[in-house]
Amino acid sequence: MTITHIIHVDMDAFFASVEQRDNQALQGLPVAVGGRPEQRGVVAAASYEARRFGVRSAMAMATAVKLCPKLIIVPSNHPKYQMVSRAVMGIFRSYTPLVEPLSLDEAFLDVQGSAMLFGTPEQIGREIQRRIKEELQLSASVGIGPNKFIAKLASDFQKPNGFTVIPQEKVLDFLAPLPIEKMWGAGLKTSNRLKGIGVYTIGQLRELSRSFLAESFGKYGTVLYEFARGIDPRPVNPNREAKSIGREITFAEDVGEMEVLRQTLRRLTEKVGRSLRRANLKCGSVTLKLKDPNLKISTRTESLAEPTNLTGAIYAIASRLLAQHGKPPIRLIGVSCGKLTKEQNQTLFPDQRQVKEEKVTAALDQLKDRYGENIIKPARLLNNIRPPEGKKLP
Repeated sequence: MTITHIIHVDMDAFFASVEQRDNQALQGLPVAVGGRPEQRGVVAAASYEARRFGVRSAMAMATAVKLCPKLIIVPSNHPKYQMVSRAVMGIFRSYTPLVEPLSLDEAFLDVQGSAMLFGTPEQIGREIQRRIKEELQLSASVGIGPNKFIAKLASDFQKPNGFTVIPQEKVLDFLAPLPIEKMWGAGLKTSNRLKGIGVYTIGQLRELSRSFLAESFGKYGTVLYEFARGIDPRPVNPNREAKSIGREITFAEDVGEMEVLRQTLRRLTEKVGRSLRRANLKCGSVTLKLKDPNLKISTRTESLAEPTNLTGAIYAIASRLLAQHGKPPIRLIGVSCGKLTKEQNQTLFPDQRQVKEEKVTAALDQLKDRYGENIIKPARLLNNIRPPEGKKLP
């Protein structure tokens, strides 16, 4: 008999709930965390009061304001959310070392080996939910199932502050009426293809053969076949690492000047490089992301001969991709680094130029850690410098 031992905990409207907790004037009101509508901001999180009006995360803030004219917009405060997330994850790890974070506000826990100390999975789930409420004054939904797929569906079943347990013997009945969009990894394209052949629920999906799904959807067809039957062999991976690190920005107005795009790209690569070095990671590829005024997204990726986390090396590739493929006006620009590996010790015969750049970069990082990100900037980003009257800059 399969043991129901996987817990998925999902914080309820995390960013918005943190803001409401920290500002009593926001409690009970429709709140959205994100950018301003006039600057093409996007909703990062919406309180449940805002969701009643149809406001959802990833929605354009301008659309959210139209749906909810009294919407209160709060700018994102990621350092604060990260601090709260660390406290949440600390609670999880006090019950099991097998914790796999998916983001700042959700994680899987394997508690099969925790019964002797903390009781059944249901008791552990209840205790986690209680501690989050009492210690952090926040709400979380808990799902418990025999595997990750079922546990994640269960945590979403009765939000907010939900608690749902799906034992193995009830998995098929639980899945049958759920809409096909609930299938993990089934995006809009896959969902529409399935609906095109009359499949609207997971129960209906279960009627299709493995061979038909594999032929129609490739490798994901096998995943669909197994998920429809509640089969998910993936273990909880406490060492799950990010596949890429990136930053992007949506401009308030479409940008037509290449120099502005280059300066923006430089700022983004500075942040990405810092993130890599803080995590002791190097990247093996650089990807440039662009979105035009018609919302068409294009990406270009270039692999590196040697992994790096140096801002200059990352920017050199990103700027070259921009020169080759950037066609202003541009609505959004972003850069990400993939093929991440742990930083290794220097080789026996290192490139002395690279060693020098690494030392300079480390010194600059120390300055920024101590005095803030703006203590020093590349000369190309100092837009406001003006020469003295009658003089010219070299």
